[in-house]
Amino acid sequence: MLLAVGDEAPEFAATATDGRAVSLSALRGRKVVLYFYPKAFTPLCTKETIRFRDNYHDLHALGVEVIGISVDDPDTQCRFAERHQVRFPLLADTSKTISRAYGVLRSLLPFDRRVTYVVDEHGRIAAVFQHEFQVSRHLDDVWWFVRRATSPSGSPSR
Repeated sequence: MLLAVGDEAPEFAATATDGRAVSLSALRGRKVVLYFYPKAFTPLCTKETIRFRDNYHDLHALGVEVIGISVDDPDTQCRFAERHQVRFPLLADTSKTISRAYGVLRSLLPFDRRVTYVVDEHGRIAAVFQHEFQVSRHLDDVWWFVRRATSPSGSPSR
């Protein structure tokens, strides 16, 4: 079952494609976008990752960290990150521990559902976006949410 807004985001620790250690607790105090995707190098997952890559600098400037996660093996994730020049962490969840904790692992297929979570500065789920085939909506929804959250009035500033 997917996590819901207000739930505590499960802690995880993993090694990213660039070799750095990544844990949710180390990012406390920042918003964190966790986007789970089914399989590296597939057309939709590639499109989604490139959109996050192309907007990473601007999101990061607003205090948002982005992390991509799939159950692909580390070598595949590293090749995917290198080929598409991804500068944010991609995690290979081969044990499926993170995917299970976040409720995104499919029950009958060996890969994740396409789900994006925004974790707030206190480690709670602040937003959940699930668009299996409309991959561009994940980034669009993240932008809408981040702008709303950083706007003085709390309303979206599109």
